[in-house]
Amino acid sequence: MNREPKAPERRSRKARRTRDTLAQAAIELVLDRGLRDVTVEEIAERADVDRRTFSRYFTSKEAAVLDSVRGDGDRINDALRARPAGEPPLTAYRRAVLDWLADPGAEAWHRRPRIFELLVLAEREPTLYAAFHHIRVDAQEDSLVIVADRLGVDPRQDIRPAVTVAAGAGALLAAQAAWVRGGRPDELPRLVELAFDALSGELVQEPAGPVSHSTTEGNGTS
Repeated sequence: MNREPKAPERRSRKARRTRDTLAQAAIELVLDRGLRDVTVEEIAERADVDRRTFSRYFTSKEAAVLDSVRGDGDRINDALRARPAGEPPLTAYRRAVLDWLADPGAEAWHRRPRIFELLVLAEREPTLYAAFHHIRVDAQEDSLVIVADRLGVDPRQDIRPAVTVAAGAGALLAAQAAWVRGGRPDELPRLVELAFDALSGELVQEPAGPVSHSTTEGNGTS
């Protein structure tokens, strides 16, 4: 016999649907018209709710536009928690990112409609870039706790969790920046692999040729 879902569960699902509808409306309007030409009231109207309802879920239109990206940080951290306990921390972080990229149910950035456009826009719009930075910081703070738990250490006393997260998040950020600027939406997984590979070895730049010294040029000596 099937029972009716409890009221709190129904309310939770309804709230999630409302939040998702607002976020989708924000993305569509902002990508179609530009961040500065879209108001919170227009996002609320597109989602068929009032301004007060918008404010219940988001503090700004930037937060609404980037809500799905915040969810990606949560997905990566969920994958990090699920990695085998014996993996070295940076290896676990790398594989968590790759697990997220490979999960068809997670709809990683390179498979999600218009997310490439959104991140391109975030590179150009200062307020959107700042909001994206805060989302990354929040995700990294959660990652720090997860890595510290894996190592069984206090991150206030042991620097290794912070170093691991800074390195892993930096590799992901570098891959994302190269992805956005390269203009090839399907390249993200390869760029992530390259970025993490760069952490395992030194980046050596070969000299282009003999270096001239200005102190000896044109002084007539031989």
